[in-house]
Amino acid sequence: MRDYLLTLCVTAAVTYLLTGPVRKFAIATGAMPEIRARDVHREPTPRLGGIAMFFGLCAGLLVADHLQNLNSVFELSNEPRALLSGAALIWLIGVLDDKFELDALIKLGAQMISAGVMVMQGLTILWLPIPGVGTVALTQWQGTLLTVALVVLTINAVNFVDGLDGLAAGMVCIAAAAFFLYAYRIWFGYTIEAAAPATLFAAILMGMCLGFLPHNMHPARIFMGDSGSMLIGLILAASAISITGQVDPDALKIFEGSTKAATHAALPVFIPLVLPLTIIAIPMADLVLAIVRRTWNGQSPFAADRGHLHHRLLEIGHSHSRAVLIMYFWSALIAFGTLAYSVHSTSMWIVLTVVFLSAVGLVLLLLPRFTPRAPRWAEAVVPPRYRRRKVVPLAEVPEGPEPAEERVPVPAGVNGSTAIGNRARFTDRSKAGARG
Repeated sequence: MRDYLLTLCVTAAVTYLLTGPVRKFAIATGAMPEIRARDVHREPTPRLGGIAMFFGLCAGLLVADHLQNLNSVFELSNEPRALLSGAALIWLIGVLDDKFELDALIKLGAQMISAGVMVMQGLTILWLPIPGVGTVALTQWQGTLLTVALVVLTINAVNFVDGLDGLAAGMVCIAAAAFFLYAYRIWFGYTIEAAAPATLFAAILMGMCLGFLPHNMHPARIFMGDSGSMLIGLILAASAISITGQVDPDALKIFEGSTKAATHAALPVFIPLVLPLTIIAIPMADLVLAIVRRTWNGQSPFAADRGHLHHRLLEIGHSHSRAVLIMYFWSALIAFGTLAYSVHSTSMWIVLTVVFLSAVGLVLLLLPRFTPRAPRWAEAVVPPRYRRRKVVPLAEVPEGPEPAEERVPVPAGVNGSTAIGNRARFTDRSKAGARG
């Protein structure tokens, strides 16, 4: 665990320290696209944050290769090299898209090619556990098609949810944390070395997201862009493929005894084995709803719109930060609820806790529908929006309109604290008889 934490910290530190220079590089190269109709930010923001995240990935793999307890992952398995190859390709396509806005079909082809590169180097699904049947071996074509489909779905699910500041990085970090705990339990608890690569990938993915989040929280100073969203989506898919298709379920000794007993014993294992489909259930649901919505309206499935879940939260009345936190809440509830159920499937307390937290989540969703007012004695400790409005007597209201504040026009294209207008709008010191 100590080596994994060291790898995580190094990855986070490299990503965090490089994000600042990458932001300056993005501004210098003009990687600041104009604000589109579906965007929620008000000022052009640089992209290319995926550059820092990719170098964080490289740093994490490099450090892990030199640690004694993690070096065996690189010696016994070719999966880290397969991941790096696929990640480099999808990252390069993402960088070009952040700068030149590539066509959606080109990006889809690049995603499939990246998945094929990983399959050629051994990172593929070899078998699937079937309840009541056991382990079912897949042919080469079946494993390849299933691997490519999982990679493409996961990448696009993460890419679709990348619509608010800090949303994609935070949700993937939550998913990676739950996945790390599950993979580490299989590797350390069952002493199955085949789960070590997936555990390493999850730790590095957490470090990449944690290092980038301080720069990406609202108001974001830089966006990860497609170079970052497709990259972390591919790493999350690679982790799931590694532990699903490489770890033999028979090694867990869950298929012993009668068929009914074996199926019941294996049930907690089957749910996390469909990761990342469960731990990113919200982005995956958003992806499916977006495809259905756009197809129903006669649009392309890849056409952008403002119908995503995070857009609907803003339309309901949630603030930007609250919408992000609500998405975090539901992601953590699904991810860690699934993880807890995989450990203790017979515990009723887990089910009751999930039900209770789901009710809390529904209340949070409905907060903009009503604005509760706190009692007088509690107004000092609650936000201003929950305080009672003070009634001002008519006698105290000043008569007549207030003098209009003189405003100085600001040139078009300049905004915020960086506004530097034309010097001609300032008073001419020589004509005004300035001293000195």
